[in-house]
Amino acid sequence: MKGTNIGEFEELVLLTVAALMEEAYSVAICDELSEHAGREVKLGVVHAVLNRLQEKGLLKSQLGEATKTRGGKRKRFYQVTNTGKAALIKTKEVRDVLWNRIPHLTLKGI
Repeated sequence: MKGTNIGEFEELVLLTVAALMEEAYSVAICDELSEHAGREVKLGVVHAVLNRLQEKGLLKSQLGEATKTRGGKRKRFYQVTNTGKAALIKTKEVRDVLWNRIPHLTLKGI
Protein backbone atom coordinates (compact mmCIF):
# COMPACT_ATOMS: atom_id res chain seq x y z
CA MET A 1 0.00 0.00 0.00
CA LYS A 2 1.25 3.47 -0.84
CA GLY A 3 1.37 6.29 1.69
CA THR A 4 -1.85 7.73 3.01
CA ASN A 5 -1.04 11.42 2.54
CA ILE A 6 -3.64 12.98 0.29
CA GLY A 7 -3.65 15.99 -1.98
CA GLU A 8 -6.43 18.53 -2.31
CA PHE A 9 -8.26 16.85 -5.19
CA GLU A 10 -7.90 13.43 -3.57
CA GLU A 11 -9.45 14.92 -0.43
CA LEU A 12 -12.36 16.32 -2.46
CA VAL A 13 -12.95 12.96 -4.14
CA LEU A 14 -12.86 11.12 -0.79
CA LEU A 15 -15.27 13.63 0.74
CA THR A 16 -17.59 13.27 -2.24
CA VAL A 17 -17.57 9.48 -2.02
CA ALA A 18 -18.41 9.75 1.69
CA ALA A 19 -21.22 12.24 0.97
CA LEU A 20 -22.76 10.16 -1.84
CA MET A 21 -22.68 6.97 0.24
CA GLU A 22 -24.32 4.12 -1.72
CA GLU A 23 -24.59 6.26 -4.88
CA ALA A 24 -20.84 6.91 -5.19
CA TYR A 25 -19.91 5.91 -8.75
CA SER A 26 -17.62 7.80 -11.11
CA VAL A 27 -20.19 9.87 -13.05
CA ALA A 28 -22.08 10.87 -9.87
CA ILE A 29 -18.77 11.78 -8.19
CA CYS A 30 -17.80 13.88 -11.20
CA ASP A 31 -21.18 15.65 -11.28
CA GLU A 32 -21.13 16.33 -7.53
CA LEU A 33 -17.60 17.75 -7.67
CA SER A 34 -18.44 19.96 -10.63
CA GLU A 35 -21.48 21.33 -8.80
CA HIS A 36 -19.94 21.90 -5.38
CA ALA A 37 -16.26 22.54 -6.08
CA GLY A 38 -17.05 25.20 -8.65
CA ARG A 39 -14.69 23.82 -11.28
CA GLU A 40 -14.92 21.60 -14.31
CA VAL A 41 -14.02 18.03 -13.46
CA LYS A 42 -12.97 15.54 -16.14
CA LEU A 43 -14.19 11.96 -15.79
CA GLY A 44 -10.77 10.56 -16.74
CA VAL A 45 -9.11 12.52 -13.94
CA VAL A 46 -11.69 11.27 -11.44
CA HIS A 47 -11.05 7.69 -12.57
CA ALA A 48 -7.30 8.15 -12.11
CA VAL A 49 -7.80 9.56 -8.60
CA LEU A 50 -10.25 6.80 -7.65
CA ASN A 51 -7.68 4.20 -8.74
CA ARG A 52 -4.91 5.95 -6.81
CA LEU A 53 -7.07 6.16 -3.67
CA GLN A 54 -7.80 2.43 -3.95
CA GLU A 55 -4.08 1.70 -4.29
CA LYS A 56 -3.50 3.69 -1.09
CA GLY A 57 -6.22 1.66 0.65
CA LEU A 58 -8.42 4.71 1.22
CA LEU A 59 -11.27 3.47 -0.98
CA LYS A 60 -12.72 0.13 -1.95
CA SER A 61 -15.08 -0.63 -4.81
CA GLN A 62 -17.48 -3.21 -6.10
CA LEU A 63 -19.51 -3.67 -9.25
CA GLY A 64 -23.26 -3.10 -9.10
CA GLU A 65 -25.88 -4.94 -11.08
CA ALA A 66 -26.20 -4.56 -14.84
CA THR A 67 -29.02 -2.24 -15.93
CA LYS A 68 -30.91 -1.78 -19.19
CA THR A 69 -30.38 1.99 -19.10
CA ARG A 70 -26.64 1.41 -19.29
CA GLY A 71 -26.91 -1.20 -22.05
CA GLY A 72 -26.14 -4.01 -19.64
CA LYS A 73 -23.02 -2.34 -18.28
CA ARG A 74 -22.41 -2.42 -14.54
CA LYS A 75 -21.51 0.62 -12.42
CA ARG A 76 -18.51 0.50 -10.09
CA PHE A 77 -19.50 1.84 -6.67
CA TYR A 78 -16.93 3.25 -4.25
CA GLN A 79 -16.81 3.33 -0.46
CA VAL A 80 -14.41 5.03 1.94
CA THR A 81 -12.41 2.53 3.99
CA ASN A 82 -11.55 2.97 7.67
CA THR A 83 -8.08 4.07 6.58
CA GLY A 84 -9.72 6.62 4.27
CA LYS A 85 -11.90 7.91 7.10
CA ALA A 86 -8.81 8.28 9.30
CA ALA A 87 -7.00 10.18 6.52
CA LEU A 88 -9.96 12.57 6.13
CA ILE A 89 -10.17 13.17 9.88
CA LYS A 90 -6.42 13.83 10.10
CA THR A 91 -6.59 16.24 7.15
CA LYS A 92 -9.51 18.10 8.73
CA GLU A 93 -7.71 18.33 12.08
CA VAL A 94 -4.61 19.81 10.45
CA ARG A 95 -6.71 22.33 8.52
CA ASP A 96 -8.67 23.27 11.66
CA VAL A 97 -5.47 23.86 13.64
CA LEU A 98 -4.07 26.09 10.90
CA TRP A 99 -7.34 28.01 10.45
CA ASN A 100 -7.54 28.56 14.21
CA ARG A 101 -4.02 30.02 14.23
CA ILE A 102 -5.03 32.85 11.89
CA PRO A 103 -5.86 35.97 13.89
CA HIS A 104 -9.52 36.88 13.35
CA LEU A 105 -8.82 40.39 12.08
CA THR A 106 -6.28 39.18 9.51
CA LEU A 107 -8.96 37.78 7.23
CA LYS A 108 -11.37 40.73 7.51
CA GLY A 109 -11.65 42.71 4.35
CA ILE A 110 -10.25 40.00 2.07
